[in-house]
Amino acid sequence: MSKSERRIFLLDFEKPLYELQTRIDQIRQLAEENDVDVSEQISLLEAKADKLRQEIFSALTPAQRLQLARHPRRPSTLDYIQAITDEWFELHGDRGGYDDPALVGGIARLNGRPVVILGHQKGRDTKDNVARNFGMPAPGGYRKALRLMEHANHFNLPILTFIDTPGAWAGVEAEKLGQGEAIAYNLRQMFSFDVPIICTVIGEGGSGGALGIGVGDRLLMLEHSVYTVATPEACAAILWKDAKKAEQAAVALKITAPDLKNLGIIDEIVPEPSGAAHADPIEAATLLKQALIENLETLSLMSPQQRQELRYQKFRHIGVFQEVYANV
Repeated sequence: MSKSERRIFLLDFEKPLYELQTRIDQIRQLAEENDVDVSEQISLLEAKADKLRQEIFSALTPAQRLQLARHPRRPSTLDYIQAITDEWFELHGDRGGYDDPALVGGIARLNGRPVVILGHQKGRDTKDNVARNFGMPAPGGYRKALRLMEHANHFNLPILTFIDTPGAWAGVEAEKLGQGEAIAYNLRQMFSFDVPIICTVIGEGGSGGALGIGVGDRLLMLEHSVYTVATPEACAAILWKDAKKAEQAAVALKITAPDLKNLGIIDEIVPEPSGAAHADPIEAATLLKQALIENLETLSLMSPQQRQELRYQKFRHIGVFQEVYANV
């Protein structure tokens, strides 16, 4: 991708870093053309860029993390699958006459071990996004996911799910086809499976659309991804009748990985490369693969009964709170 194309996808808080990196590239090019040694100056500027990058990405607001989670160049489910697996064979269809392109899945080998991987799939451009319904599955997508998970359970294959959706398809047709039932049935069945299940939020995890493939023994979350009961825009429209208050809603919803780790909803934050996953997709995939392998090794040492109990207790404790009364 050329620099002119990359400029289109530049986020506001990335602009100072982009401008500094552009300056470094220009100085390096001029030095090469004129055969001048500016290595010392380049080193100083690169150190400055590294420091600026660290300052920017260590102080992101929830709304800015949401922007990163929705970044058009952020790696998708298929990107990660191709980068972390030794082999991959995609399976199609819900056995009911529909193959939802917004949810993909199949059989793969991870570090030599057979697994079933499935996840939401957003498009890489406008045309692809329309074809994949912007990563919002229809009921048939969740039924396809269930078919693949039942296949995994039958053949004793671990299940890995990648969550990246603003939510399930909210159209009238989806309700006619049983959207709520499809998601609810997935929730129930995922609690009963014997095999290890690892769910990872790789981008935007929204509402029941995320939960439809989100019940697992371990819930991981990439550092700059988000996980929420409703999009901040929808929350703001509901609470304040003003979608422009989405930034305020993003703070109140506790959508970031650190917030959710503190609340005990997720189990592990998977670090992203400096500048987020879209800046270095290969490194992002390497970090994700390492986390998946480590968690899979731990879960494989447990019995099916132990994993089911772990799954049950994990979700039973979500939402538990205490009331503290001050002496007056």
